Amino acid sequence: MLIEGYDDGPLVAGESLLARPGFWSNYLLAMCSDGSSAARPVPEWFGDDGADTDALSEILFDPERWPVFRVPAADCPGAVVIYRNLVGDYGIDYLFTHPGRSYAQQIASWEGDLSGTGLTWHELVRIADTPSPAAEGVEDTAARLLLVLPLLADPDVPEEAPARLSAALTSAGAPQDTASNTAEHLLTRLTRRSRHDPAWGSPLSGS
Repeated sequence: MLIEGYDDGPLVAGESLLARPGFWSNYLLAMCSDGSSAARPVPEWFGDDGADTDALSEILFDPERWPVFRVPAADCPGAVVIYRNLVGDYGIDYLFTHPGRSYAQQIASWEGDLSGTGLTWHELVRIADTPSPAAEGVEDTAARLLLVLPLLADPDVPEEAPARLSAALTSAGAPQDTASNTAEHLLTRLTRRSRHDPAWGSPLSGS
């Protein structure tokens, strides 16, 4: 797999890992801690257990194989998520793909928190809900929303956001009785971050 700017990285298609136990807890668990709750996030919030999470972590962060998750969109910019497994410089990079362009543009990275530019809730939902049948990548709308969720940098999400996110988590394997609480933790952490960033602006808004 070739992506401009990652010529030296051993990129591999990672979409098959989405169905593996432990994936979503690896990807989203760290974003559930907002510092306001005594409850410690655990893999079980995502329907995983610690053993599965640890086992998949070894695959996701393998320096010899960098998983790539493609989220192409039909009529708006899509996204590419890359596990940048450089020894001593691990992180997750987020790139945009644009219809009609052959290259991807990096917009943000996650290294304990988001650096770069983010998206509004409505922009995330638009990407999630418009898969491109002509391009390889993730088609399931729930998985698409969860993959781009770390890009949320919108201080004011709509009232329906918690229910939509809870449904996506349940679809991805989270227990129904905890999915709503997990969604609230994720949204609290992500929206609280954006309230403290006066320079925030969506790359799709022209700001």
